[in-house]
Amino acid sequence: MFSTEPMRVGYVLKRYPRYSETFVVNEILAHEAAGLEIEIFALRPPAETHFQNIISQVRAPVHYIRKPIQGRVSESLNSLAPTAASYFWAELQEASKVIPGFWAKLAIAQGEQASSVYQAAWLAREVRLKGITHLHAHFGTVATTVARLASHFAGIPYTFTAHAKDIFHESVEPEDMKRKLSDAANVITVSDYNLEYLQQTYGDAAVRVQRIYNGLNLTQFSYESPLHRPPQIISVGRLVEKKGVPILIDACAILASRGCQFNCQIIGSGSLEAELREQIQQLGLQSIVEIIGPRPQNEVFEQVQQAAVFAAPYVIGKDGNRDGLPTVLLESMALGTPCVATDVTGIPEVVRDEETGLMVPQHDPKALADAIARLLTDPTLRVRLATQARQLIESEFDIHRNTALLRTLFHTTNRAKMKALQEV
Repeated sequence: MFSTEPMRVGYVLKRYPRYSETFVVNEILAHEAAGLEIEIFALRPPAETHFQNIISQVRAPVHYIRKPIQGRVSESLNSLAPTAASYFWAELQEASKVIPGFWAKLAIAQGEQASSVYQAAWLAREVRLKGITHLHAHFGTVATTVARLASHFAGIPYTFTAHAKDIFHESVEPEDMKRKLSDAANVITVSDYNLEYLQQTYGDAAVRVQRIYNGLNLTQFSYESPLHRPPQIISVGRLVEKKGVPILIDACAILASRGCQFNCQIIGSGSLEAELREQIQQLGLQSIVEIIGPRPQNEVFEQVQQAAVFAAPYVIGKDGNRDGLPTVLLESMALGTPCVATDVTGIPEVVRDEETGLMVPQHDPKALADAIARLLTDPTLRVRLATQARQLIESEFDIHRNTALLRTLFHTTNRAKMKALQEV
């Protein structure tokens, strides 16, 4: 039987690290600062070349779930020519040595992908050997699939954080999500919009979902007044449909046609990069609109803090994909750069029109251009919105306050699990 003191939490992630998932690193660092013991389990190795600078501050060991070593297969099967099936079977054999009742517990894996069952068995074995008392996954996709199975095998609770694509994309399987919501000890989501959607869509299965905003370590974000900023527009994010970058480029064309003096920098890379560069060229904007690719986090912050406007023209994609509550918006607001954003998902919870930023409809380049022009030409408006935005970030998006709520959930669910085990 596991003890809840000290608690040891296994973070289960599809890939680690990922350039676009600053919020995961922030969360882990805040937990570590509070003394929580964490180990990271990644289902896949990283696939990117640029990462956040703060990753080097994470102390938690990282484990990549790979094939078992040759010796383990040979020990279990005495196989001279291991195959995918023999690797799979060997892992189940090894898991059964340390997990009581493992073979009976396998029934829960019916209908799951073999790769997920294999990874869950591997993870459950590590959980038992390392004394992990709780599993937490980010995104309700394959990471949560593995965490759910491993928690059942190992007899510990799991929680997960649901973000955006894992909730809204057309690939989401309702019955699969319902199982994950029902079996989790608690579920966190990052906006009130998401919370309402999950409760309306999944009913009783979503009764344990609650909203905890992603947070920022505010000691890393020095506010600077935007009173004296050059006419610089900046946008940061992956170059994919839901980021709405084509609308921003069209808005820049409108501003240029009006004789507005400005420059626009777009930081990021992605599948639409070639199309976007062609759009810039066709509109004759090469001298004022530039895609500069991904940049280290500290450089991104510097660029954002030099701009007069942060543009966030996010849209709901044709496949249902959309942003939840992008961390880069919170970062811009913390740094003192006023934001123009669209009324998509949970964004109006932070970019409150005429209070902490300017709000425009999605897919409307003219409205976006009008709002950007206001901020480029009205320094008093910039200062008012930026000041109120920073106040909101300090009151509702402090990483240490918000991760304390998450740790409380971890401890509560573990105490409940221990009580249930003692009553059996």
